[in-house]
Amino acid sequence: MSGTLAPRVVVVSRRSELEELLARHGTRAAAAHYLRQRGRDLDEVVDRHDGLMAALTTVGAAIPADWRRGRVDRDDLPRFLFGPEDVVVAVGQDGLVANVAKYLDRQPVVGVDPEPGRNAGVLVRVAPAELARLLPAVAVGRARTERRTMVRARLDDGQELTGLNEVYIGHRGHQSARYLLSAPAGTGRPGRGGPRRERQSSSGLVVGTGTGATGWCASIRRDRPGAPEPPDPEQGQLCWYVREAWPSPVTGVTLTEGRLGAGEELELVAEGDGLVVFADGVEDDHLPMSWGQRVTVGPAERRLRLVVPSP
Repeated sequence: MSGTLAPRVVVVSRRSELEELLARHGTRAAAAHYLRQRGRDLDEVVDRHDGLMAALTTVGAAIPADWRRGRVDRDDLPRFLFGPEDVVVAVGQDGLVANVAKYLDRQPVVGVDPEPGRNAGVLVRVAPAELARLLPAVAVGRARTERRTMVRARLDDGQELTGLNEVYIGHRGHQSARYLLSAPAGTGRPGRGGPRRERQSSSGLVVGTGTGATGWCASIRRDRPGAPEPPDPEQGQLCWYVREAWPSPVTGVTLTEGRLGAGEELELVAEGDGLVVFADGVEDDHLPMSWGQRVTVGPAERRLRLVVPSP
């Protein structure tokens, strides 16, 4: 990295389950009573909290003393200003990397796993003890990285958001949404004809990346034999699925899945109120859509720079 300032490491985490329970119930005794009523034990929650705190302590000790530091909770990400030369260290589950990715623009991200063996480890691949060795290489741009494709949704009023896993467009209550869907020629199933524009009523449209293909998109695709294969996370393509399309005299079910390549977009025009667009499952951070409003969805120009350990 260039510049005269020392690198700044921004550590991103979220409150542990124990912290959330204490915020809700006030005391450990009350939290333990609440958990016992649901067949759970406070000791497990405390152990996971202690593991997260130990990981955060190790991460803090790994940052060189003359470097700058920042700290942000997941819930405060929409209000946090990342600098262009920041090194972002996400300590938590894989989903935390997805949560932070849409607020970044080319900053490298190190995913640190505080609970090896419990997390899938797709995006959090670094053990806390490995960070001290890895950070100097990250700061000078010599660390091994993956450039993971992201998905972008843009409204016709200029508002937009990006996601690392997927973007959802549909009714805010996940009930039936009415809209007109347009897709580029050739984006459906190979060999399938049919319209490239279709009026639909469905429980929403999910447009995912290769990273997100192991999550929500995977659960949808599992019930669709013959659906297009999901893209590679770095391939620059997207997969998309319409959920529970409803056939009627005025709505169709032909244009329900496909792939999008570089420069290709889906277009959706709302034919009802109450529609929303959100990314990576964060429904609170959404864009509202009203009747007649248009949204386009395609591969984002920027990508996540995910730092991965050397083989």
